[in-house]
Amino acid sequence: MTLATWGWLVLLFPLVGSILIGLLFRVLAPRAAGAVGTVAILASFICGIGALFALQAEPEGSRHVASSLWTYASGGDFRIDLGIYLDPLSVFMVLVVTGVSSLIHIYSFSYMQSDEGYRRFFSYLNFFVFSMLVLVLAGNFVMLILGWALVGFSSYALISYWYRRGTATAAGMKAFVINVLGDVGLYIAAILIFAQVGAIDYGTVFAQAPDTFANNSWAINAICLCLLVGAFAKSAQMPFHTWLADAMEGPTPVSSLIHAATMVTAGVYLIARCHPLFELAPTSADVAAFVGLATLLISGTIALAVTDLKRIIAYSTMSQIGYMFVGVSIGAYSAGLFHLMTHAFFKALLFMAAGSVIAAMGNIQNIDRMRGFRKALPFTAAVLVIGSLALAGFPGTSGWFSKDEIIDFAHFRGGMYDVMWIGMLVGAFITGVYSFRIVFRILPGRACDEAKHLIETGHVVHGDPVNPLTGEQEDSEVGYPGPEHHVAEQAPGMKIAMGVLALLALIGGLVQIPGVTEVISNFLAPTFADSHFAHLHPSTGEAWTGLVIGGVISIAGILTAWLLYVRSPEVPARLIQRFTPLYTLFVNKWYGDELVDWLVVKPAQGIGRFFNNVFERFVINGATAGVSGLTRSAGAAVRELQSGMIRGYAVVMLFGIVGIVIYFLIRSI
Repeated sequence: MTLATWGWLVLLFPLVGSILIGLLFRVLAPRAAGAVGTVAILASFICGIGALFALQAEPEGSRHVASSLWTYASGGDFRIDLGIYLDPLSVFMVLVVTGVSSLIHIYSFSYMQSDEGYRRFFSYLNFFVFSMLVLVLAGNFVMLILGWALVGFSSYALISYWYRRGTATAAGMKAFVINVLGDVGLYIAAILIFAQVGAIDYGTVFAQAPDTFANNSWAINAICLCLLVGAFAKSAQMPFHTWLADAMEGPTPVSSLIHAATMVTAGVYLIARCHPLFELAPTSADVAAFVGLATLLISGTIALAVTDLKRIIAYSTMSQIGYMFVGVSIGAYSAGLFHLMTHAFFKALLFMAAGSVIAAMGNIQNIDRMRGFRKALPFTAAVLVIGSLALAGFPGTSGWFSKDEIIDFAHFRGGMYDVMWIGMLVGAFITGVYSFRIVFRILPGRACDEAKHLIETGHVVHGDPVNPLTGEQEDSEVGYPGPEHHVAEQAPGMKIAMGVLALLALIGGLVQIPGVTEVISNFLAPTFADSHFAHLHPSTGEAWTGLVIGGVISIAGILTAWLLYVRSPEVPARLIQRFTPLYTLFVNKWYGDELVDWLVVKPAQGIGRFFNNVFERFVINGATAGVSGLTRSAGAAVRELQSGMIRGYAVVMLFGIVGIVIYFLIRSI
């Protein structure tokens, strides 16, 4: 089969899986629906591997193909094809998305088993993966917008999956609205691109961009800043970051899917895909890099303070995506995408481990309530430690190789990028602290009641169905995970998925060892061959020096967490008392929600009230009443004239003729 055929099959299987489960949900057994959904994504992953081999069989200079099923619309020079574009970057993303999504589906097969909406869940999950693949394989900006919007819609469906839980529906709407704001930026960027270049397909736009735009001109910066609005919203970067933590209202596999392999990586992919434009707009690229740096530092400090297990991991995602934004914005494309891949491994793993612990806790998510799970959940404890080591960038793990490659590149560029280098090193220390804050609060120590119950009876606790965020009683049929809680220790499927991810989190970095193996950068080289930074990279010695510095900082962060939460557990309370204003700032998430409320929501509500109470009442209603009154008066006058007297009609006709004659006489003068 050709490369294009493999590409279309990658898209076909998740779509067919979603439609089949959706149409046959009344006759399909729940586990059969789970099997169909899982097999569909596995089939898509296999087709991704087929695309990889087909791509590698091509000469390095021609490893890209555009394929169109049909022309959707055309007129003059404007043409929209339902087309895909396959090159090393899109194939790389396909493999990450479908590979990690397959493991999440296998995990979900057991984890969601007792949920009443099991079939609906897998139909949504397949559609979400399909949407992300449309975004990744799009061959032009219209297809990109289509995938972008579909991802936004399907994330809304999955975040508010437990639709009888008020906090879940509110979180879904919040994510949807913020993403729509980002979509508007993408729409404007596409319109500006067509207005300037006269085309929307990637090949033409990127080829003509250097001849169309002057370096750092207002036009190219306007386009790139609009693209960044979409990227910031989809990847939860500041100031569009407030939706991601609330998205934890969805089931844990949804959190894993959104954070690891799909939605939040879209912004990173967009900047990498549009690198020919961003390299013509260095001001916009620097904006993206500094926003990424600010996001990684701010979200890291929030992760130090909040106590909800899933939300701590969510803020760590924002922080790591910040690293990727810095990477792809300063020219370290392969490093940024390498970190995207390793992050998918250990972040999916961390969410799965968190789901296993939360299930054992009877749906409680507060780490202040958790203790002593090392003996109660030994397998989960092991993979949680592995995922945290990779997240912290412990020497030898995948996160160490990928994160520090970005940090090294910033130092290599020097100048103002040294500010980013220092900021990212500070972020690496914070990452070490908060990632092992999770480990040291959950695993060691005297077992909490739930862990003790699991150790003594071999069964998990089944608490009352309550909202973990508000404590409110919930409907146990829809809006709650179901009567049974599944943990990795007791479900082989969950254990297999987590085991594979743990292995990848440990050894996944070996594909990109400085001076030894450079598989990722070599594979992606044809996509970025036209880049100004293609031949810029630190020497092997500089790269290893950076790795050593990063490893020392990581260990320092982990040791700090050990001192705070194991050696001297009374110290965090003292620090909170001593630095109360700082702690209040962190635990309230830098007042991001309040800021958005003050800057956007309240002004929008005020404008709405003005139009409702003033403009509509006095202008619209007044104008409507005036027109209707005038019509009624005219009608009454006409009724008076319709007397039935012929002499009256003759007089009116006479005046009319006289009036017409006078009009033409005046015009003839």
